Amino acid sequence: MLTNKQLSGHISELDSLIKSYNDSHEKPRRDFSKYENTYLQRLKKAITFFQELSNKAVDMINFNKGTKLGRPEILTLKQRVKILLIQKFVNKSNREMSEILMLFAYLTNIDLSYKTIERLYDDERIKLILININSLIRKELNINSSNASGDGTGFMLSIKEHYASIAQKLKDKGKKNSEKRRRKTFYSFTLMDVRKRIYLAYGTSYKSEKEAYNKAINMLKETNVSLESIRLDRYYSGKNLVKSLNEDFSGIKCYLIPKKRTLVRGCTAWLKMLNEFYENTNKYFEEYFKRNQSESGFSEDKRRFGWRISQKIESRIDMAYFSIFTWHNLLWVGQ
Repeated sequence: MLTNKQLSGHISELDSLIKSYNDSHEKPRRDFSKYENTYLQRLKKAITFFQELSNKAVDMINFNKGTKLGRPEILTLKQRVKILLIQKFVNKSNREMSEILMLFAYLTNIDLSYKTIERLYDDERIKLILININSLIRKELNINSSNASGDGTGFMLSIKEHYASIAQKLKDKGKKNSEKRRRKTFYSFTLMDVRKRIYLAYGTSYKSEKEAYNKAINMLKETNVSLESIRLDRYYSGKNLVKSLNEDFSGIKCYLIPKKRTLVRGCTAWLKMLNEFYENTNKYFEEYFKRNQSESGFSEDKRRFGWRISQKIESRIDMAYFSIFTWHNLLWVGQ
């Protein structure tokens, strides 16, 4: 039976254990020529899926039109969701997007102001359609249960600062924004299927990464996707979180790196995890470091869509991130 002294000694050697593991699992160098060709094929497939799934997702919902006061809408629902996603793909502001659409007005016969683009972020119907698009993607890939990884990242709401320049300061304060920073950064937490590299659920928050995590778990439960296993960084390593995950997803295996001064005490799932970490460390690391898929996913997203969100209202920020989330999945569904 594992003792506190044995666990403490093992954790104290963690850096050397990880170095030894990494040295024995050296990654091959990337063939950039092959990577570019592969990405081009992914992009072509993503655009095809974008067209097909957007139309299907709209047709899945029968909105009650009724009688609506005010000016009639100049955009159909299919046009609205496609404009929102295209804007995020080309990474343009609302004003820039309206100007681009003006250039093609003679083809679309649509004249839009940037305010019209801005209002797309408040349209709850579009959010339902994005939910449907991602549901169709999971159905296409037959994802009913998942071996997942989860991680959080941050985006800047200002062009004057880069998220990485203040991220460490925020971590030192328990990953909570101060009042001074509240309107400059926001957090997202995203769960990914490590085999298909598809995002499963997400949460966003001005306050903390932990709040974003709770929202992501709640969203995942609504999708009816069960978790077989999960990998999270050391910030989440705790017996209460493992207990909570087992209550939500019975039988789930958690791969977490124990913090210093962790005690062999807690629920059965937590004790089993600690024993596996101690007795089969290299095998445990093989599962845990699949979490790197989440980090590479964020890196890919930020290279494609930028590290800044131009929205300021929290609900609109959430919609903007949901658009990034959806494009990530469209770019991987054809693999």
